[in-house]
Amino acid sequence: MDNVPQYRKLYELLRKHIINGVYREGDLLPSENELCSAHEMTRPTVRHALETLVKDGLILKKQGKGSIVRKPPQNIGILSIAGTASAVGVRYLKTDILQKPVVQTWPGDFPFELSDLEQESGCIYMERLRYVENEPVFYDVNHLPNINLPRFTQRSFENKSLFEVLRKNYQIEILGGEQKLKAVKPTVQVRQLLHLKPGQPVLYMERKLTTNKEHFNIYSTIYFNSEKHAIFGSF
Repeated sequence: MDNVPQYRKLYELLRKHIINGVYREGDLLPSENELCSAHEMTRPTVRHALETLVKDGLILKKQGKGSIVRKPPQNIGILSIAGTASAVGVRYLKTDILQKPVVQTWPGDFPFELSDLEQESGCIYMERLRYVENEPVFYDVNHLPNINLPRFTQRSFENKSLFEVLRKNYQIEILGGEQKLKAVKPTVQVRQLLHLKPGQPVLYMERKLTTNKEHFNIYSTIYFNSEKHAIFGSF
C-alpha cells in the first residue's frame, strides 16, 4: 500500500476498527492530536481521514466532544455508496460466492450503455448471495470492466466487501450512480435462493456505479428480499 495516500491508510484502519466493533456506538475516537502522534501524521492528513469517515456515515463530529462512532443502521444501505457491509456491519453480513470472478464477454442484452473501452475489454462476472443475520437477503450479479484489475479473478470474496477490495487493492472509489427498481415475480432460482414464499414478489434493481477511474463503472443486477428489511441511502 506504498502508493496509497497517508490519509487513506488512517481511514482504512479506523474504518476497520469501527466495523469490527473495536469502537462501538457512542465511543469517542482518539483526538486529532492523539491520532497525529500515534500515526506520525499531520493534522490536515488526520482531518482528511476523519472527514471521509463522516462522509461514510461512520462517525459524527461534535464541537467540543470530538469524533463519535455511529451505530450501523438497522435498515440496509444497498443504495449507499458506502456499501452494504458498511451499512449493515460485517458482524451481521455473510457472503457466499455462487460464481467466482471469471472473465467473459458482455451480455448481448446488457441493460446499460457501455463505453467503447469497456466493450472492447470484456467484463469480469461474479454472483453472490448475501445474508443478514443468517437469512438470505440479496442475490446479486456483478459485471466489472476487465480494465487493469491484476489478479482480481484469483482473489477470495467469501465474506468480503467488493467495494473494500476495490478500494484497498486498486484505489477505486465509488463516486455515485444510477439505478432502476421494480417489484417482479421471481424465477424459481431466485425464489429458492432467497427463501421466498409462494407468490411473494422480489425487489429487482439494475444499478450502475461510477468511480474515480475513467471508463470504469460497476454494474449490478440485484434481487432483494424486503420482507424483513427496508433499504435506504442516497447518492
